[in-house]
Amino acid sequence: MNAITERIADFLKEYPPFNILSFQELTLVALSIRVINLEKNKTLFQIDDPLHDSFYVVASGVINLSVIADAEETLLNKCIEGDVFGLRPFFAKNNYMMTAKAREESVVYAIPIATFRPFVAQNGEVLNFLLESFASNTANPNDRENKGKLLSDNVVLASKPSEIQYFQSLSYNRTPLKVAASSPIKDVAQLMTDNLLDNALIIDKNFPIGIVTDTDMRSKIATGRNSISSPIDKIMSSPVITVPENVSLAEAQLLLLRYNVSHLCVTQDGSEKSEIKGVISEHDLVVAQASNPGILIKEIKRSQDAKDLKKVRAKLSDLIQTSIAKNIPLLHLTNIAGEINLALIKRSVELAILDLGSPPARFAWLSIGSQGRKEQLLITDQDSILVFEDVAADKYRDVKDYFINLAKKAVETLEKVGYLPCQNGHISSNLHWCKSLTDWIKQYNNWINTPGEVSNEISSVFFDYEIAFGEEKIEEAITDTIFKNAFKNKLFFDYLGNDALRKPPPLSFFKKFNLEEEGINKNKFDIKLRALMPLIDGARLFTISHNIRGINNTYLRFKQLAIVDTKHSEIYLNCADAFLTLSKYRTLEGLKNDSNGQYINLDELSKADKEILKNALAPMRELEELIKDTFQLTQFS
Repeated sequence: MNAITERIADFLKEYPPFNILSFQELTLVALSIRVINLEKNKTLFQIDDPLHDSFYVVASGVINLSVIADAEETLLNKCIEGDVFGLRPFFAKNNYMMTAKAREESVVYAIPIATFRPFVAQNGEVLNFLLESFASNTANPNDRENKGKLLSDNVVLASKPSEIQYFQSLSYNRTPLKVAASSPIKDVAQLMTDNLLDNALIIDKNFPIGIVTDTDMRSKIATGRNSISSPIDKIMSSPVITVPENVSLAEAQLLLLRYNVSHLCVTQDGSEKSEIKGVISEHDLVVAQASNPGILIKEIKRSQDAKDLKKVRAKLSDLIQTSIAKNIPLLHLTNIAGEINLALIKRSVELAILDLGSPPARFAWLSIGSQGRKEQLLITDQDSILVFEDVAADKYRDVKDYFINLAKKAVETLEKVGYLPCQNGHISSNLHWCKSLTDWIKQYNNWINTPGEVSNEISSVFFDYEIAFGEEKIEEAITDTIFKNAFKNKLFFDYLGNDALRKPPPLSFFKKFNLEEEGINKNKFDIKLRALMPLIDGARLFTISHNIRGINNTYLRFKQLAIVDTKHSEIYLNCADAFLTLSKYRTLEGLKNDSNGQYINLDELSKADKEILKNALAPMRELEELIKDTFQLTQFS
């Protein structure tokens, strides 16, 4: 061991979590460490930088950890000698969420994740320290003022280390049972029994091509549908859903929900053409998270009436409230809620079909508006359209009558669950919004090509949609129609642009909140109309103009726009952050008062909350100017 390595090991042993390790282990760590000298104000990493392959320890000097809010740098913590920081690569996949900059001339040790990970895996005490340090705004045990406070969404919040489980990597079976496609079913069943496993992977050159579970054995063998001597590929589910080794709990959870599967195959790079590393089961997620939203999905599928569905929606409301209290990232929460809301809609349509009998034609039920954007955390109204495939002219009336009745029953069920029909009539049970694909294509053509002539009918919510039930090809046909007609359509973008700018301003000339002047909400702030809608409208406008398909969520739209239009990426990223902040305040208001959260009583907010809210409104002015400059608005001004 050379003198430098020995000196580093001697330094580390004085500080947690390194003081937990033996000196021999510390020596192994020290051998791989890079020493980094930072001049004053030198940045080690900043917000949205790709993750490094190392985490860091301050050897000397001071490192500032900060975030950017309203174009100003906000200091979150000062890391001094012995403090650990930059742990995000351990527990998350997304880019850095803060900036690390030298406050003075400093020296930091860069410890490779790959080198240190085995010590984390072998020592629960080390893991717990790193988890707490990752979540905490301070790793200094002597900092009593901030001890026990955690960082989430760039805001310092009170919480516990266990509550960052949504960022944690999962424990899973790293020695899965792997069999060839030609293996007899009976042999595979015996191997599963002998190894106490509920699944087996079917492989080809150590690449996953399918999976068999206990459920498959029961439903496809025990029922007599297949012979036990048949090859295993006869009953396997294919393709398998694959994930990378560092998949987080949140990501795994969403994939199980979206694809309605009970197992995920872990591969080296997350693709099917990559070496198998293990299997994640639903049980692994249950162990990692006691309250698994996947349970709610199962309850929805078993529901027989509106009463059953209402119970599930109540549980979702409890989950949302608890998760917000635990500072679970809002984006993850909206994704979960979005999947559950879609499942509720799907089951409502299924129950209607069970009542009416098989549909006379293929169709698609599209959720529009906030449901279509997966931004509905609170119980607001339901917006939807129904599109059925083209049928012969002599059958059209009967087919439409069926789907109108179907829509009425589904809408009625959802109303009993708590989703009131849209007060503007944007609902599938409305004759105007239940029609054939050809009629819908004509409708969108008219909206896009002659917006001024049908301005009393067009509503931007019809351009935010997600299929909840039915044929995906029908949804694709609608999407193709929109983007084909919108391409370089100045008249259409002129209309949408001006519509986006018509919302009443959130702040006065003197930067005071513009409050409602009359009615039952007098002296309250309309966070939906004045703050959220301009961002929603702007994201939609730019997404369509840049031909970005398949992204409906406002936050994700802005993030994608930042990638596509790099010249204005800062504006888009600021808008994305603002949208999350504003959405959180609306959700908190709704949960507190059992409402849709549209009107906020500012008198009930602290001075700090008012400032956070006001800062979140700042990017709107930049977005407004970008809309004016980009589209040179004239026609509908």
